[in-house]
Amino acid sequence: MTVRVALVDDHDVVRTGLKMYLSLDDTLEVVGEASNGLEGVAMVERVQPDVVVMDLMMPVMDGIEATREIRSRFPDVEVLALTSALEEHKVNGAIRAGAIGYLLKDASSDVLGEAIHAAARGEVRLHPEAAKRLVREFRAPDMREHLTPRETLILQRIAHGLTNKAIAVELGVSEPTVKTHVSNLLSKLGVESRTQAALYALKVGIATLDP
Repeated sequence: MTVRVALVDDHDVVRTGLKMYLSLDDTLEVVGEASNGLEGVAMVERVQPDVVVMDLMMPVMDGIEATREIRSRFPDVEVLALTSALEEHKVNGAIRAGAIGYLLKDASSDVLGEAIHAAARGEVRLHPEAAKRLVREFRAPDMREHLTPRETLILQRIAHGLTNKAIAVELGVSEPTVKTHVSNLLSKLGVESRTQAALYALKVGIATLDP
């Protein structure tokens, strides 16, 4: 399946390089680009990509605000943050705005391509240092005793980046059953996304950052 990708970055040379990298993968198609967050939101409305690769530090509207706007208006469009920033407020801001992943601009073309495909499947991909910062700063009450054993197993697998379909296969249950458990998990944990649920799992030790 071809993943339709949009690029939002204020540097022409960065967008040109990204297009060159992504053109090496015939399952990725760049369908639009923009030079700031405001243009990015309008472009997403026009072309409806599967994944937006989003810089964070841009004029007019930054990537965090653009991510929040895109995820609010176009919930089927995933946003992958790609930036040079590792400051904790940037990492936290992007994830809380709805980004499914966070990579640095020095990521190899293979890593970036895999992360885009993962985002299109609804899987989380985080740069290791970004993950450490997120886990350190993540705030949530310890709800482990309120989770059922099945919910705990599913939460572990969310933290490992598995989709509902993959979790269903691994646990031998139906995908709708997993979807119901995930919805209950998000509600119990008081979080809005699978990425935040994964961070909770890492924070309380249900999953680890180690491979």
